[in-house]
Amino acid sequence: MILYATFEIMTGIIIGYVSLAVGWMVGKAMMKGSDGVGGRRYQLAAALLTYAAVSLAAVPVLIHYAREHQRPTQSQRQNLEAEQHQLESESGQTPEPRPRQQKNIGPVFGRLVLFGLASPFIEVMGNPFGGLIGLLILFIGIRIAVRMTAGHPAEVFGPFDASVQPSH
Repeated sequence: MILYATFEIMTGIIIGYVSLAVGWMVGKAMMKGSDGVGGRRYQLAAALLTYAAVSLAAVPVLIHYAREHQRPTQSQRQNLEAEQHQLESESGQTPEPRPRQQKNIGPVFGRLVLFGLASPFIEVMGNPFGGLIGLLILFIGIRIAVRMTAGHPAEVFGPFDASVQPSH
């Protein structure tokens, strides 16, 4: 997720090919973490982790662009400071700051996660051609992770005759 979001924020380019790298990284990490053991449960975990990493990358990108567009410009800050200074001089006293209200971030966090998980499909609604290509590349990235975490058939050697002694 960090790779995908950082690439998009730094370059301003939304490119689905990073999904392929994410799928490869997830598959590699799953196999390293499982000591080379693969199988269905690892494939399922790799598919879910790849999808979550790529789709949830939309959340830090959204936060970045929201903060970038929310910041007041230098002239707006100067206007706010001038208004505050005028209020202070008119009243002769410094206004008391309002107490900060505690914000419950749980619902906001939940909405951001849901937005992130739905973001590949939201992209299709906004840009059908590009969104479908992005989904296709995402699913190829998931397929890479799934193939890398496939189980290997167990090799059975034997049966061996325990009564035969090796010759010298």
